[in-house]
Amino acid sequence: MSEARPARSRRGRGLRVGLGVAITAATLALALRDVDYRTLLRDMGRANLPLLVALSVPLHAAMLWVRALRWRHLTDAVAPVGRGALFRATSVGALANNVLPLRIGEVVRAYYLARETPASAGALFGTVVLERGIDGLVVLAMALAIFGARGSADAGVLAVGLPLLIAALLPFGGVLWLRIAPEQVVRIARRVTSLVVGERGGDALERIVRHVADGLGSMQGGRHLWWVAWHSFWIWTLLGIGPFLVAMTALGIDLGSPLRQASAAFVTLTAVGIAVALPSAPGFLGPYHLAAREALRRFGVTEELALAVGTLSHALFWATSTGIGLAVLRFRGNRLDELAARAADADQVPSSERR
Repeated sequence: MSEARPARSRRGRGLRVGLGVAITAATLALALRDVDYRTLLRDMGRANLPLLVALSVPLHAAMLWVRALRWRHLTDAVAPVGRGALFRATSVGALANNVLPLRIGEVVRAYYLARETPASAGALFGTVVLERGIDGLVVLAMALAIFGARGSADAGVLAVGLPLLIAALLPFGGVLWLRIAPEQVVRIARRVTSLVVGERGGDALERIVRHVADGLGSMQGGRHLWWVAWHSFWIWTLLGIGPFLVAMTALGIDLGSPLRQASAAFVTLTAVGIAVALPSAPGFLGPYHLAAREALRRFGVTEELALAVGTLSHALFWATSTGIGLAVLRFRGNRLDELAARAADADQVPSSERR
């Protein structure tokens, strides 16, 4: 029995990795469809790279810092954590998402932070779940705002918007239910899981659910919620659209007015935010590029220039977050492979374990 469970786990991970690779291949094929490669290379060769690097790198670094500040207001109820530790964990998590499959960076950052604090990795992962739910609702609101601006009576808007609303509200509703009535959720989750995979599976899920519930205590208190909202505002406005505006400027894209330029960047950010939620190869390769291309095409940008914006924006995002994460590992004396291996089994890490 003990040998069968790891085998099933490996098969499940293999299937998810395969699905991510398939989605990456499909979205890259769609992103490159009808693109003239000579024109694409020419457009990218004409980009103002010094401007792109000088403005995009600080924006991406600031994004990591503000995400760390926001996370602090979610982890406060679990354990007092310094900004430096939060920034290091956020950076290492971004690195892991960039180079490892299955979005394991979300678990890696919780485990990394647990090594520097008295909190358990499971409790910290509960705050990560909440954070992802917050971002999901923000992206949903942005998407519905865009749909509404195009006419809410459009049946196509409802066909796309309502499933998005349900998809975002269901997990967030589950998080709220867990926060309000954790014991009830634990009982139901254990009962259902035990019926499907047996008592040992029910025990394992119960431990995970209890850890997540511990991490949701941060929802109490208006001060924390205010700061979470404030930081989310900056993440999904200036820091989010800034890199796309810089890329458009570096490529010489002029849409006629600053307002239209900002609107294009906002729509692109929203499309990318939705796309990167899909399973994919590490670093969001494929969905990111297709989303940027399709968003900018709606503003009359050519396929080649739109794809160039997506390619250059993604390259700077990947290089900056990967570089910062590697620097953290180098100066703290940690190894990513070790963190990833331990994070895969983070539920068994004692809360007292430190680096």
